[in-house]
Amino acid sequence: MAAEGLKALWRDGRTALGAWLFLREPLIAEAASKAGYDYVCIDMQHGLQDYADAVAMLQAVATGPATPMVRVPANEPGIIGRVLDAGALAVVVPLVNSAEEAAAAVAASRYPPAGTRSMGPVGASTRHGADYFGRADELVACIPMIETRQAVERADEILAVPGLDAVYVGPADLSISYGLPPRNDNPGDPFDPALAVVLDACRRHGVVPGVHADPSLAGKRSASGFRMISVGYDLGNVMGGLRRDLASSREAIEGGEAP
Repeated sequence: MAAEGLKALWRDGRTALGAWLFLREPLIAEAASKAGYDYVCIDMQHGLQDYADAVAMLQAVATGPATPMVRVPANEPGIIGRVLDAGALAVVVPLVNSAEEAAAAVAASRYPPAGTRSMGPVGASTRHGADYFGRADELVACIPMIETRQAVERADEILAVPGLDAVYVGPADLSISYGLPPRNDNPGDPFDPALAVVLDACRRHGVVPGVHADPSLAGKRSASGFRMISVGYDLGNVMGGLRRDLASSREAIEGGEAP
């Protein structure tokens, strides 16, 4: 689908569903891109990938239709520029707590005059066309994260920053900042009102709201207004499948053993 597909999906009012990758395995990245997800995010903040791993995984995602996305480890222009030069068409920037920090993320994602990104899209121009430079600001999605109480309190000023395509709520860190267990969902006060503040600010400023979730929460998050929802996770699915296979095998063996 690539970036223009992801942005077109949002313009049409539809919801993007994504896969989130913690493991440094290009084959999983390729499989996820071909599985039908709208985007595949390589997590360099909490995942195991270094830059070389991310480059290989971006190449693998490009074999399918999903938009290649990277969560960078920090709001730092060097790494943001490097993953964009390697071919990422969306960048998720963690722990953005102010309008100034959001503006810094935008600047690192855009070429002058809209930003300060340095010229040198070695992988991006090869993969996305020789005219990449002229279309880069249109192609690349800048997605800061709101994942603290401080960010929620400043949501309106953060989302007023020009150049934001979406924001992404990190529910575990958000929960911790409110004194709650680090979960994707903590129903009731103060968690649900915090999400409502972000959603209201997104509506006012025309920014797509995104959130870390899971399949059991997809309907709830979509109904509340989120239009970028991560629901597939490589490590969780691998471990879940391994545990199920082990449990069913033990059950079959123990059930069939003679007394």
